[in-house]
Amino acid sequence: MQEAVATSPIDSVASTRAASAPAAGPSAASAYQGYQIIRRNGAVVSFEPNKIAIALMKAFLAVHGTQGAASASVRETVEALTEMVVRGLLRSRPGGGTFHIEDVQDQVELGLMRGGHHEVARAYVLYRERRAQERAKQGQVAEAQISHQLTVTDQGRRVPLDEARLQALVESACAGLGADVKADPILAETRRNLYDGVPLDEVYKAAILAARTLIETDPGYTRATARLLLHTIRRNILGEELTQEQMAQRYADYFPKFIKKGVQAELLDEKLMQFDLGRLGAALDASRDLQFDYLGLQTLYDRYFLHIDEQRIEMPQAFFMRVAMGLALGEIDREARAIEFYQVLSSFDFMSSTPTLFNAGTRRSQLSSCYLTTVADDLDGIYEALKENALLSKFAGGLGNDWTNVRALGSYIKGTNGKSQGVVPFLKVVNDTAVAVNQGGKRKGAVCAYLESWHLDIEEFLELRK
Repeated sequence: MQEAVATSPIDSVASTRAASAPAAGPSAASAYQGYQIIRRNGAVVSFEPNKIAIALMKAFLAVHGTQGAASASVRETVEALTEMVVRGLLRSRPGGGTFHIEDVQDQVELGLMRGGHHEVARAYVLYRERRAQERAKQGQVAEAQISHQLTVTDQGRRVPLDEARLQALVESACAGLGADVKADPILAETRRNLYDGVPLDEVYKAAILAARTLIETDPGYTRATARLLLHTIRRNILGEELTQEQMAQRYADYFPKFIKKGVQAELLDEKLMQFDLGRLGAALDASRDLQFDYLGLQTLYDRYFLHIDEQRIEMPQAFFMRVAMGLALGEIDREARAIEFYQVLSSFDFMSSTPTLFNAGTRRSQLSSCYLTTVADDLDGIYEALKENALLSKFAGGLGNDWTNVRALGSYIKGTNGKSQGVVPFLKVVNDTAVAVNQGGKRKGAVCAYLESWHLDIEEFLELRK
């Protein structure tokens, strides 16, 4: 805990005393190469657990006196607490990452409390609070220091963070959402999680995460978070930063290019090129982007928007118009009907089912949600049903299979002069098929099996619920 060394509860204790705490050797240090600490001034330094041990030893000495330095029990306690704190930190980031100095000190405080060292924990809490007040009085609050010194990496170049642009972005995201939805806490939490040289994309991601943590305090923050995510979506797809006012014209310019790009990538039906794309693009209402809450927009981005090699090419209003165009392909006045469909979809007055949203306007426009089938009582019928399940699930269909016709366990099989294994073994194969063919990789497969109550396998069938 790098900063804790300089801000120990007993600055008067000799450094030689503190050095008696356990120290990590070269092999131990190498185990933490993937971890770093963000100090309050924004500097990023290596993670060294031995400094946590030093800070803990100083905390104990501050309460119990310097005579405890030679105590074997104190050293063992410090070692155990250090291991507990390190495990707690690494558990939150098993693959490596950065910890803020405050996160480390929170873990130390938690470890002291869980270990029953309440006097030491109390002294540690009071010391942290006193230091925080001193920093505030001296104008050395961490966020202020970072904002003056921070640089970001943008397209391979290190440039100063544009504080004014970041503040304007967050304030615009909070505009019109009520007096309780404020930009200041989002900005403060965003700055707290930045470090010198952070990629610009990570700055915007930090703002989204900061706003998301505030949703539980006021529901209005879900709209603010959605607008910050919308800014990132626009930036990734359009390659530029645009205001809400600029999007009205930008949507009209972007939409025909999007349809052409989707057709060329063999994602969209070529018939979409026969529409009057200029007319449809002009009908897109950018203001309806502001109706999304965070979860809705994030779900659309993750699962529904078209992408090429994981790079999204579809904007929210273009998504609704693409679905509307797919539904209007067979209409006489296609453009008018597409705009009519678009209006009810984008206003959330009506929302199509997931398969329709996934597939409308694409080369395989399977639009139905559910399919009901009856399984025949022979191997050909059973495995034909499995094949149909797989093909329908591939394009986001939900399935219902009636297995009542299939003979029960112990029934006679004329073709082999043997006995049937019943329905249950086949249902296990059905379940594995649903897992393997998981609606095109976009969501889990869904299959429901039905059996009439008079079937002899009904008890074994009901046991499957367990």
